[in-house]
Amino acid sequence: MKKNILLIGGSHGIGLEIVMLLKDSHNLFIASRTADDIAGLPVTHIPFDVSKDVLDLSQLPEELHGFVYCPGSINLKPIKMMDLEAFRADMEINFFSLVKTVKEVLPKMAENSSMVFFSTVAVAMGMPFHTSVSAAKGAIEGFSKALAAEYTPRIRVNVIAPSLVDTPLASRLLSNDRKKEIMAERHPLKRVGTAQDIAHMAVFLLNEESGWMTGQVLGVDGGMSSLNIS
Repeated sequence: MKKNILLIGGSHGIGLEIVMLLKDSHNLFIASRTADDIAGLPVTHIPFDVSKDVLDLSQLPEELHGFVYCPGSINLKPIKMMDLEAFRADMEINFFSLVKTVKEVLPKMAENSSMVFFSTVAVAMGMPFHTSVSAAKGAIEGFSKALAAEYTPRIRVNVIAPSLVDTPLASRLLSNDRKKEIMAERHPLKRVGTAQDIAHMAVFLLNEESGWMTGQVLGVDGGMSSLNIS
């Protein structure tokens, strides 16, 4: 039996790579603002803007076996250049919109289902200019562990904490070869991540192979969070 998987924001970047890995083996429901990159794929698209809309549950099946929330932001500035509205905006897209959507889909989550969220390596490490995004992603980590405890054993909840990944969201940080070289050198594995690196972990967390894992924050970060090679 094919499992039903809902992805919020699965039309580009990491979300799109997850779609490409699962499209032939699962029933995929993609809730996103745009659908150009998934046109023609065997998926169901649900028009959805996380900052404005309530998810149309009528387009979803009775049961969901997996849920992935992909939207996020990279807002890297000195704290003295950021007002409270900037922090609120990052919390809204990264955390509050996630909470809103989780509450909407929880009644549809099946027995032994899985939820996958995204954080950042900067929560564990403490990096300059990351105050806003680290605060928002740190909220996700705490929320996810509490949610995992509340819904075990019926629903597993895990978080992926990547380092820099070469996606449209990070394009400003990787806009030329020199920037890519500098960023690659910061990682013990000497490269930045790819969307495929993160998508493979997400697929693992959705499937039975990770069936004894819940409440975890998993660093997929080229070794940055655990290795000091300086």
